[in-house]
This record gives sequence, structure tokens and C-alpha cells, in this order.
Amino acid sequence: MARRNLYWLIAVAVVSLICYQKVQNNRYGRIVADAMNQVQRRYLEPVEPSDLFDGAMAGMISRLDDPYSEYISAKLLPEFTEVLDREFGGLGMQVSQDPKTGQLTVASPLVGTPAYRAGIRAGDAILRIDDQSTQGLSLPEAVKRMRGKVGDPVTVTVLHEGEEKPVEIKIVREIIRVDSVLGDTRHADGSWNFFLEGHDRIGYLRINTFAKETVEELTRTLRWLTAHEMRALVLDLRDNPGGLLSAAIETCDLFIDSGTIVTTRGRDRQQIRQVYTATGRGTFLSFPMAVIVNRFSASASEIVAACLQDHHRAVIVGQRTLGKGTVQDLIGLEDGQGALKLTTASYWRPSGKNIHKGKQAGEDDEWGVTPDEGYRMIVEGEALTKLKLQRLQRDVYKRAGSETEPFADPQLAKAVEYLDQQLQKKK
Repeated sequence: MARRNLYWLIAVAVVSLICYQKVQNNRYGRIVADAMNQVQRRYLEPVEPSDLFDGAMAGMISRLDDPYSEYISAKLLPEFTEVLDREFGGLGMQVSQDPKTGQLTVASPLVGTPAYRAGIRAGDAILRIDDQSTQGLSLPEAVKRMRGKVGDPVTVTVLHEGEEKPVEIKIVREIIRVDSVLGDTRHADGSWNFFLEGHDRIGYLRINTFAKETVEELTRTLRWLTAHEMRALVLDLRDNPGGLLSAAIETCDLFIDSGTIVTTRGRDRQQIRQVYTATGRGTFLSFPMAVIVNRFSASASEIVAACLQDHHRAVIVGQRTLGKGTVQDLIGLEDGQGALKLTTASYWRPSGKNIHKGKQAGEDDEWGVTPDEGYRMIVEGEALTKLKLQRLQRDVYKRAGSETEPFADPQLAKAVEYLDQQLQKKK
């Protein structure tokens, strides 16, 4: 054996011995392993070791008393990754459910997807998925039945709007990538209109999550809007639960040309761990902006709103945000045994102010993102329910001549009021 190979084997053996000793020296690790062994050998009923492991991991994370940290089992990890990546095996249509009748309906087929090519239309009533009626089927259950292994066929029975006889359409699943940047209304082909209906060249972008492709989608849309003489922009972050920190940072970088975007801090809350700054590349600065938030805007959406507010790049309209100012890392476990989504840092505004709402924080404490003075606009209760329903109806493509209920959105109206004032000053 070559001497170099012998040295390499000795090095590996030493590292392995050190790792083994670390595990052996972890008293609690040995006790947990012993408890699992005792249960597996002596419990009255047979039990899978993987189930015991999942229970032990979930119990350990629950002791952190942190709603944002969790153990994700190996079984659920692919589904969790789908949510982050915004892609999955499916048919390619957005569906909704009538809150009164429960009827499952196509909101819009996604352009270029199998459903779109197969002739699925916005407004189609979905009567059956394969051999199961959709009557009484919940929306999540219906979506789950349409998703699955790429290459497998699904037969969907639909009733086209305005027709009397249902049709069966066989569609083969493909990888579907869901847009995270949406517009105001839809064109006839199902694509988005990114100009605000009824207003002179005011752009409207709604980001529903900060995913892997969000910045690319956003950049492409902003270039299109500016090429088509956009004069002002509404960025709607309402109900956006967050997503990738990197996507939030790059989004901010599109709208400011210098300065701090966000900082992160560790356990002691004082020492700055990381500073993220604007690069000054590809920045869109030529138009006024309004950002709409509500109490469900969280995490990455708060980073964006706080950054644009602190840099005086946009006015913030709506309601105080959730106050979720912590960073979670996804840490894969050995042998493919799931992952930990673990809170490892907190993030802070460019001004150095806190975003996270602590366990003891009150309404008078500093947290979240508060709308600018004069632009606080609360929509709650029945008004919020009606607004959400109208937004869903507005997201569905309507044929020419079909009646549409007037869209009343006071927070959006307030944002447009600000932009109109800014545009008047430019004249």
C-alpha cells in the first residue's frame, strides 16, 4: 500500500474515532437511544423505529417554545421543499372553491402548462378527478389529488362555462412552476395584467411569497413595465408569509442603490453577525412607490417593507405587520432522516430597529413595520372577508361582457392616492 494512502486511512480513522467519542460522550444522546431501544423491544405492540425517532425529534423541538422552529420528517420533507421551490408535479391550473356551494372551479390555467394545452379554461367547473367526485371534497384534498408523480396521467371531468355537457380531459403531469409575482387582472390567455386597471400607467405587483424564482420574475416584470412607460408602482405584500431571506435581500436591491438592506444578529442580540448592503446594480429608481402591508405580512415581506421605508424609497400603507423577525436555517439530518427548520438569528432594519415581536411585547413596543403617518388603513372583520372574496373573483379571467362586481379596496385606494400626489409634483 502506498504510504500516502496509508496516511489517508489513518486520518479517516482518527476523525471517525473523534466523532464516535463525541456521540458517546453526549449523555443525553445515549439516554434517548436507550429509551428508543427499550420501547422498541418491550412495548406491548410492535412499533417502527422511524416513528419513535420522529416523535423524539418533534418533542425535542417543541421544548424550544418557538413557533418557527420545527422538525420535518423524511416523509414530509419533499412536500416542504415544494413549498419553498414553488414547483411540483401537477397539471398547471389554479383552482378555487365557492364558499357557498363548495363547487371546485378553475381560476385560471397557467400559461404553457399541460392543463392550458389540454384546453382547460378559466371558469370551468371541476366535477370529477379520475374516478372521484369533487362534491364534498375540500380544496386541499382536490389539489393533492391533482398533484403527483411526473409522467402519470390524470383524467379531469369539467363543465365548460356556458355549456351543458361535461367533458373528460386526460392530462399528463409535468413539473409545474408557480409564479410568485402576480398582477391586477388577467388577460384573455390567462397571463397577468401588471398595470392597475382604471389608472394611468400605475404598475401593480403582488408578491405572495419570496421563493427561489421570485427575483427573476420581479426583474423581468419591472423591465416590461418600465419599457411600457410605467409612471408609479404599487407593491402589494399583504398576506405574504415570507420565504427566502436571499429573495427578500435581492428584491430590496432592485429598488435602492446604496446602503444597508438588513442585518442579522445572533443569540446575544447585540453583536451584528451579517450586514447585507445594496449593490447598486440594475436598480429601478425612476418612479415613486407605495408598499401595502397588513397584519399577515411577515418575515421576508417585513424585511422588504422596512428597508424601503427606512431608505425613504416607498411609503408604507395599510396595517402594522406581524413582527416575525427571525431567521430559520434548514439543516438536513444524517442518512436522510428529515431536517430541522431551526431559528438561528434575528434580523434588524437598516435603521437598527427591531422587527421581531418578542413573547412579552405589547402594542406600544417596537416591532414589525408600521405604516407611515397618515397611511394607516385598517381592514378587518366582514370588510376583510369581502375584500379577500373580491380579490379571488378578480383573479379569475372573465370573458368580455361578463358582469364584475365593483372592486373596493381601501388600502389600495390609499396607495394610489399617494402615488397620484407624487406624480402631480413631477408636473
